[in-house]
Amino acid sequence: MPVAFAVSKRSTSVGLPKRAGRLGTRRYRSGASAAIVTGMGEGDIYEVWLVRHGETEWSRSGKHTSTTELPLLPEGEEVARGLRDRLSDTDFAMVLTSPRERARTTAKLAGHEDAEVDADLAEWAYGEYEGITTPEIRETVPGWTVWSHPSPGGETAEQVEERLDRVVTRLRGANGPALVFGHGHALRALTARWLGLPVTDGRLFRLDTATVSVLGHERDSPVILRWNS
Repeated sequence: MPVAFAVSKRSTSVGLPKRAGRLGTRRYRSGASAAIVTGMGEGDIYEVWLVRHGETEWSRSGKHTSTTELPLLPEGEEVARGLRDRLSDTDFAMVLTSPRERARTTAKLAGHEDAEVDADLAEWAYGEYEGITTPEIRETVPGWTVWSHPSPGGETAEQVEERLDRVVTRLRGANGPALVFGHGHALRALTARWLGLPVTDGRLFRLDTATVSVLGHERDSPVILRWNS
């Protein structure tokens, strides 16, 4: 509640220097994902830091939360404040946040109250499943997941992919490291698109609340540098 495997909140997938920033002069070449590359020229590629918002009452209980505005729990606020030190060593050229209160509050408590709101970073819209847990949904739809089944009245995977591709395009055009405050499913979907994978492959990346993950490149390949830490 932040590759192709689940990682616990206490571990990371790949070691990363304490101070992170530009990854040398690496250039992105077309071929990783045509949907993302379309219309983009070559440019320097920087790291992208992802932060999932702090814990809310619904995230604690497993209720699907998209458009519902919920405050952070006191514990969620405390952990969000703790992110400030973890992020302070990096000079971010772009800081974006979902429009939802829980993401904007996390950004503020983490020292980035001036984060730019990007509506494309909103959480996956669950429609009729808003405020309902997966076990409750599976009482009527066996095996349901947001990645594999429709959400009546909500977004399709194709719709989520379209808007998160716009975010990836923005991030690839940043003039330095970028920082993003968002949500569990949306950030997992964004990561899949960064890697050139179908948005539904976000199912492979567990993401806990108030965790930090870092995307980047190794030579010409988009990679995950740190995950769910």
